[in-house]
Amino acid sequence: MNEKELRSSSGFALFGLGLLLMFSGVGFVAAAGSLLGGVLVFGIGFVILIGLTVINPNEAVVTTFFGDYMGTMKQSGLRWVNPLFRRKKISLRARNLNGQKLKVNDKLGNPIEIAAVVVWRVGDTAKASFEVDDYVKYVEIQSEAAVRHLAGVYAYDTMEDEDLQIQEVTLRDGSGKINEMLEAELTERLSRAGIDVLESRISHLAYAPEIAGAMLQRQQASAVVAARRQIVNGAVGMVDMALAMLSEKGIVQLDEERKAAMVSNLLVVLCGEKAATPILNAGTLYP
Repeated sequence: MNEKELRSSSGFALFGLGLLLMFSGVGFVAAAGSLLGGVLVFGIGFVILIGLTVINPNEAVVTTFFGDYMGTMKQSGLRWVNPLFRRKKISLRARNLNGQKLKVNDKLGNPIEIAAVVVWRVGDTAKASFEVDDYVKYVEIQSEAAVRHLAGVYAYDTMEDEDLQIQEVTLRDGSGKINEMLEAELTERLSRAGIDVLESRISHLAYAPEIAGAMLQRQQASAVVAARRQIVNGAVGMVDMALAMLSEKGIVQLDEERKAAMVSNLLVVLCGEKAATPILNAGTLYP
């Protein structure tokens, strides 16, 4: 079922006509003494007033006639339609869904906490009214299902010690890509109810409390290893440059044993956590 427009008439003139007929009916009974005629005129005016509907901006009125969908009115103001039509108002304004924190397992089986914020509005009033029982509750349940599914497809973060290569996109690092995929999945899920997803974002993401401490230690260890790796790479480059310059300029001639000792000393100085305390040799290098 798709939405269709229902044309309606301006209600201001009919509002005045309805009031006029009602007062005329009362006056007709008082002046002429005809109860039947007065009631008939009064009833016609009352029926005209029943057909009036006030539609606010960004609001729609879905109409049915004995179970048949007749159309949707979106023109704001005082409107008039068939008084026998059943009318239901639906807001077209943008709404925020601040999802609650969900505890789920990511792709690697780690328990995490995740939540999302979804901005949505009703796009098709017919589907929202007749395809689902309660479109607001439908948005809440389907949003939670989409977040749970997304969390199970991707890992929270990459594991460097994993044998298998994990996909580049992770929940923590690929926030932009993750938000796009969440929005695409929500759009697909909520299209049945005529809901337009304007924006969706991950609002909360963290490891579950029971493993948060262990994961923090792992992240700290990974940072230390990465820093050490960079220091070693730089130290090796500096040692190689020093040996090459000494050999090129002929400052000193070192055999393989002395080169090994020099490399060891330089690496200790460059890679050590504390400042090295040098020992000056006042004699010769050779015994």
